[in-house]
Amino acid sequence: MSKLPGSFYQRDDVLLIAKELMGKILATKWDGVLTSGRIVECEAYAGPADRASHAVGGRRTNRNEIMYAPGGLAYVYLCYGIHHMFNVVTHGKGVPHAILIRALEPLKGIAEMERRRKTNELHHLCRGPGNLAMALGIRTNHNGTSLRSKELFIEDDGFSYTATQIKKSPRIGVDYAGEHAAWPYRFYVKGNPNVSGKVK
Repeated sequence: MSKLPGSFYQRDDVLLIAKELMGKILATKWDGVLTSGRIVECEAYAGPADRASHAVGGRRTNRNEIMYAPGGLAYVYLCYGIHHMFNVVTHGKGVPHAILIRALEPLKGIAEMERRRKTNELHHLCRGPGNLAMALGIRTNHNGTSLRSKELFIEDDGFSYTATQIKKSPRIGVDYAGEHAAWPYRFYVKGNPNVSGKVK
């Protein structure tokens, strides 16, 4: 297994990167405790031109400033004051593309995930972005962390889904984005029980 290189994230096609993240392994190792899961659902956000993006129109705030950094860093923000949302920053410096990781298939450290989530329902541990962040112990203080660090990283173990297994749909919960809410920027694995939201 190997960590994804920085060049993987610093390309200009956020949809291609999102699709290629499917099947990769997101892992954390806090205080020597490893937890990980395979990415089975994610959503792409295409910067200033995307009304669903935090950076629509080139908006820059204390919260989203890390989106303008070179790709390969974590963008973690708080949603509704409760849920920590983990995103992958992509593209080069100054172009705020990001990919929200929405669901994982749990792999390692399941007992620790159950403790953090206070549930032993396997398919619910990492279903939904807030749940997966809690299961892996990802919080807003990890915003800006390199995804090649020893504590928070994405790996390739050689596994891949077939083209027919990966489906696309509109993103979830972005109705405020008007017609952009219908963009097919969400990727998910068909039939995977860990996937959140509606599937076809």
